[in-house]
Amino acid sequence: MFSLSEIEAAHRLVTPAVPPTPQYAWPQLGTRAGAEVWVKHENHTPTGSFKVRGACTFVDWLVRTQPESPGIITATRGNHGQGQARAATAAGRRAVIYMPHGNSIEKNAAMKSFGAELVEYGHDFDEAKEEVLRVAEKEGLTFVPPFHTELVRGVSTYAYELLTAVPDLDTLYVPVGCGSGICGCIAARDALGRDTQIVGVVSEHAQTVKLSVEAGHPVETNSARTFADGMAVRVPVEEALAIYGAGAERIVTVSEAQVAEAIRIYYRDIHNLAEGAGAASLAALLNERDQMAGRKVAVILTGGNIDTDWFLTVMSGGVPVP
Repeated sequence: MFSLSEIEAAHRLVTPAVPPTPQYAWPQLGTRAGAEVWVKHENHTPTGSFKVRGACTFVDWLVRTQPESPGIITATRGNHGQGQARAATAAGRRAVIYMPHGNSIEKNAAMKSFGAELVEYGHDFDEAKEEVLRVAEKEGLTFVPPFHTELVRGVSTYAYELLTAVPDLDTLYVPVGCGSGICGCIAARDALGRDTQIVGVVSEHAQTVKLSVEAGHPVETNSARTFADGMAVRVPVEEALAIYGAGAERIVTVSEAQVAEAIRIYYRDIHNLAEGAGAASLAALLNERDQMAGRKVAVILTGGNIDTDWFLTVMSGGVPVP
């Protein structure tokens, strides 16, 4: 998808705004999984999520190719919107962000703090996205799709950091929503010439990615109701499917209870916050404990932006209801 020099150029662009995040091999998690477990801590970025990396490269591309554009407009459940708002306002552009009704209160507040103009619309991410497509031209703003070459090139920098630091990883688990994360991992792996197998993770309540890979074509679902909102997608992105359908080893599902347990493990074992999607890769690894025994594996902690009420529910032994 990208040459190594293209990814290295993205890394040089991203690093002043997003310093490299750590990757640690945590023995506590290794004991649970029966494997050597590395965590890539994308919860340690300036927005608490990996999405800010793609925002840096996308807004840079926008400023270079469309200097007359007054700003961006996009749809999000929160992390994508935080990154886009931060990058756009830093470049002196507007950032109009749509999210569905009932979205995370704390993610909404974070987006606003980064300069976003917030608009609530629809019942889920896909409805909000359709409205953005309708109003983008009227507002004279540049639409930021959920999947774009420049988004993926920026996001690929976290996998570049991980696979450069730990070149002999056997397997890497990554959650999948619209697909920029998993496609960035595949791109970095291939550009670096690594043999790492990449496993995509989705919620059992948001299986459009898994169903689409199995069918060999896009398969929409009727709902995507999961508290792991970074994976709450009903409509697959066809361009992303073409990449992860060919480049991922497999796509696996996790339950809401398994994700909640993974959040508890992250906090109790290594005192890190993980939101639902951020904990999904660890949940999947623990599901495949026997299969991964004795191997060197990595999980991407993609974000730590979990609302307080949901976190309290999880740490009390419950499962949030979205």
